[in-house]
Amino acid sequence: MVIVTSLGNSEKMARSIARRLKAKYVVCDVSAFPDGDRYMRFAKNVRGSNVIIVQSFQPNPQKSLLDVVFAAEGIKQLGGRRVTVVAPYLAYMRQDKMFNPGEVISSRVMAKLLNNSVDSIVTIDPHLHRYKSMSDIFKIKAMNLCSNPLIGAYVKRNIKNAVVIGPDSESYQWAEEVAEVAGVQCTVFEKTRYSSRKVSVKMMKPIDMKGKNVVIVDDIISTGHTIAEAAKKAKSLGARSVTAITVHGLFAGDALKLMKKAGVSKVVSCNTIAHKTNGIDVTPLLTSWLKKN
Repeated sequence: MVIVTSLGNSEKMARSIARRLKAKYVVCDVSAFPDGDRYMRFAKNVRGSNVIIVQSFQPNPQKSLLDVVFAAEGIKQLGGRRVTVVAPYLAYMRQDKMFNPGEVISSRVMAKLLNNSVDSIVTIDPHLHRYKSMSDIFKIKAMNLCSNPLIGAYVKRNIKNAVVIGPDSESYQWAEEVAEVAGVQCTVFEKTRYSSRKVSVKMMKPIDMKGKNVVIVDDIISTGHTIAEAAKKAKSLGARSVTAITVHGLFAGDALKLMKKAGVSKVVSCNTIAHKTNGIDVTPLLTSWLKKN
């Protein structure tokens, strides 16, 4: 028997996955004792079942990680056969090396905890800029799925006379594939970062943006400063409109206001993290993988 559950962050997606898999959705009560200790209880028996935990690691990545570990270990205690984690957004992947002396490489800590607790994990577009693959840090079966075809289809369906921009060199891989699916031109801006909140950009592959509906594509939007600078540049080059599309919308602080002020007319995110900007559904992508595995 297959059981699907969630731990607070992705309940809507978890219920949708359960319906698509024709599996039972089981509520997991996640709360705390008066002293703050974690409390968990599954509403139905999980003995002998293959359990799928659907949990984005945003918001509250620390709590999300600990909840997944507790739930996975609890399922094994209760006689569950196998635990698969569906993490639409997998936190901690950006700290993938020691940038400064004494730093903890948190991606390896996260992976170790999951390696010891779950049997497999699937995620959407994790930060793999220095790791070649998920197997660099995961010993369990670990799969990363790509949302680019879904984003490209969204652009093709909803934005006419478009050009696609990657706001920095790291995002070009996303932008190029999205543009190919959408059948439009693509370029990339080179980013110079002066601080976490101050960046400048210049276009590396010149294309005409005058009168075009510019689509800025990035895997993660956090503070919004990179998108804002790219939007300003696009507007200065005559862009008619600017739409920002991201896989993972973290939107820290006043990111949305900052981007709007810079000329971004619309922000669209995949539903890897539940947010009002969600416009691209990755649930079918995840369900398809789960059916095969």
